[in-house]
Amino acid sequence: MKTVFFNNFPINLVTDINYQSERHFFHSKDIDVPSIIDKMEEGVLEAVFIYNEDFNSLWQHFTTSFKIIEAGGGKVFNDKNEVLFIFRNDKWDLPKGKIEKGETIEEAAIREVEEETGVEKLKISEQLETTFHIYKHKKKYVLKVSYWFKMTSDFKGELFPQLEEGITKVVWLSDAEAEKALQNTYNNIKLLF
Repeated sequence: MKTVFFNNFPINLVTDINYQSERHFFHSKDIDVPSIIDKMEEGVLEAVFIYNEDFNSLWQHFTTSFKIIEAGGGKVFNDKNEVLFIFRNDKWDLPKGKIEKGETIEEAAIREVEEETGVEKLKISEQLETTFHIYKHKKKYVLKVSYWFKMTSDFKGELFPQLEEGITKVVWLSDAEAEKALQNTYNNIKLLF
């Protein structure tokens, strides 16, 4: 199963027919993906299950409906084991951004974290889960694929929110503070915790 979020509602892409007992279960050959997204946007549907026994066929059918944007980002820890958060669009988030031409995913993730937060001396320790979410841009739906990395930094300098990207705060949060911040974040970010 792969979960893609739209407005924090899950679209579950499944290969197990046992999900057919779920309320909003559809076979991929019987649906038009943009119309499902439209219904979710209207509030008619919340959680959706789209089925095909072959995941590659299911993924191809699903993704052909979208422009795909790839991004890299980080779940960054300092030497106090605090996690780096940004605040944008009235939600707590983790720093991430689009991969530029000629960049590796890892290079993009480090660059974006540095640009959005001011943190330097980043080191990637492992790759985390990849997340997927859909949003509307210029009246068209976009699928954002975000590759996440666990990073560390012993940076002690001042944090600088990238204001031109709508980021208003950058902070290091303890476990308890992060737990509170996760009450006001996106479901795809919660997957990383």
